[in-house]
Amino acid sequence: MTATDRTPSDRADVCIVGAGPAGGIVAHSLAERGHEVVVLEAGPRVPLEERLERMERHQRPAHDWTDVWDMGGDRDAYSSTGDVDYPLNRTRIKGVGGTTLHWIGYTPRLHPKDFEMESRYGLATDWPISYGDLRPYYAEAESEMGVAGSEDNPFAPPREASFPMEAFPPSHSDSILGEACEELDIDVHSVPQARNSEGYDGRSACVGYGTCTPVCPSGAKYDGSVHVRKAEEAGARVVDRAQVQRLEHGPDGERVEAAVYATPDGTEHRQEARQFVIACGAIETPRLLLLSQSETYPDGLANSSGAVGRYLMDHLLYLVTGQLPEPTGQHQVGFTTSVTHQFYDHEEETPGSFFVGFLNYAGPSPVEAALGDGGWGDDVTTAVGRSYGGHIGTEALVEQLPDPNSRVTLDDSQTDDHGNPVPDVHWTVGDYARATAEKAIQVQRDILSEAGARVDYATPDHSPLSGSHPMGTTRMGEDPAESVVDPRLRTHDLANLSIASSSVFPTGGAMNPTLTIAALSLKAAEHVDAAL
Repeated sequence: MTATDRTPSDRADVCIVGAGPAGGIVAHSLAERGHEVVVLEAGPRVPLEERLERMERHQRPAHDWTDVWDMGGDRDAYSSTGDVDYPLNRTRIKGVGGTTLHWIGYTPRLHPKDFEMESRYGLATDWPISYGDLRPYYAEAESEMGVAGSEDNPFAPPREASFPMEAFPPSHSDSILGEACEELDIDVHSVPQARNSEGYDGRSACVGYGTCTPVCPSGAKYDGSVHVRKAEEAGARVVDRAQVQRLEHGPDGERVEAAVYATPDGTEHRQEARQFVIACGAIETPRLLLLSQSETYPDGLANSSGAVGRYLMDHLLYLVTGQLPEPTGQHQVGFTTSVTHQFYDHEEETPGSFFVGFLNYAGPSPVEAALGDGGWGDDVTTAVGRSYGGHIGTEALVEQLPDPNSRVTLDDSQTDDHGNPVPDVHWTVGDYARATAEKAIQVQRDILSEAGARVDYATPDHSPLSGSHPMGTTRMGEDPAESVVDPRLRTHDLANLSIASSSVFPTGGAMNPTLTIAALSLKAAEHVDAAL
C-alpha cells in the first residue's frame, strides 16, 4: 500500500482547515472555480465500507458512543467547567466528513426573527445579514446536500422553490401523537432532512437501518464526505490526520502566511496559501485562533475584539418519553418524521423559541436490559417480544441567548497529543433558556398525557442535555470591536482569513444549524473566490 503523502503542496490558492460539511462545501465550490485548494483534516478518512462495522460497534453493549468513531484519548482531551457538563466528545467527530458522520440530519432554516433578536425583542444582537440575504444560499444548500421535505409547515419562513425530494411519510407513533396534538390545537407537520427519500446525487434512498445516529451505513444520509469527494474530483487535495497546530501571520500582522500542521509521526509542516478558511467547528475554531497568539496578537489571532471563544451557545435538548397501556408495535425508525414549529415565532420576548419533535421511539433496549440481567438466547427473544414497541416520546430544542461568560478558553493544565493546551468548554445556560425550557417541557407533557401515555422519563429542566450544536464563538458583526468576522465571513483583523462555521452565528435560534452552516459556507466561498 502506498504511503500517504502529507507534505505541503508547493502551490495553494486556498488552505482550508477542517473537512466537515463546511470545509467540504467551501473546497468543492472553490476547486470547481479553478482554484488550487488544500484541505487539512485532523482526523482520518472513514471509508463507506467501514460504516457497517461501526454500526455493529454501536449495537454491542461493550462499546459506548465514543467508541463508534474513535473519539477520546489525548488527541481529543478537553475540560468542561460550566454550569452544565458539556459532553464534547459525544457531540463531535474528528475525521473526513466531520460531525455530520453521526448527525441526525435535520435541515430546517432559521426564521427571520432569529436574525433580528435585538430589533424585535431588545435581546442579544442582530445579525449583520438578514434572512433575505441568506435565502438564495439556503436554496442552493438544500440542492447541494439533498433535502427531503414538504411545504406543509404553516410556520416555515418563505422559500423560493420546492424541496429537492419528497418528505418521508409520518410514522405510526406520529399518528398517535398527531391525534393528541389535534385535540390540543397544535399543528403538526413534516421536518426537512438531508436524507434521501429517493435516489439522489448518486446515493441510494434510505434503506431503513434505523441507526442514523451514530452511523448511516448506506450513505443515504448526507454527510460532509460527499462534498469532500466532489472537491477531490474537482482537483482539491485533502490531507487527513494533519492536525493544524497554529496559523502564522506575516510581519505586519495583516495576512496569514501559513498553517502549521503535524502529521501522525509528529513532524511539523507549513502549508502556505493566498487565502485561508477555518472550518473546524465552534470549539476547535476559537481554540486554533487562541493557540495562534503572537506578539502582534497576544490574546490570540483575529482577537482584537476579545470575542474569540466568547458567546458560546448550544440548543438545550429535553426528552419526555412515556408508555402506552397497549403495545403499539412501533419500531425504531431512527429519525423524526413529524414536528411542530407552532411555538417558534413569538410576539413577546419570553418565552423564547423552541420546537417539539416526535421521536420514533420504541423504548429502552430490551436486548441490553436482558443481557445486563444475565439473560441469553430465548431470554432475549422473550424480552424483545414483551416490551419492545409500546413507548412514545418527544424531544424539544430550546433557544438560548449569547452570553460573553459562556465561552471556550485554553486549559493550560492539560495538553493534547502534541503538547498544546486543550479546550476548556464553559457552557452557561442562562435564565432565558431555562424559562423557555419550562414551557417546552409542559407542552411535551401535555401531548403525552393527551395521548394516554404514562410519562416515564423527562429531562430535568435544571439539567438540560446538549443539542450537540455549539455556536457563536467567533461571532459575525459590522463592528470590529464587538465581533470576529464581517458579513463576508472574513476576519476583521486579517484580510485573507475567513471562517465557515456555526461559530460565526451571533444568535442561535432553536433550529438545527447545519443547513445554515452550509448556506454560510457557500457565501464564504463566493467571497474568497472574489478575493482571489
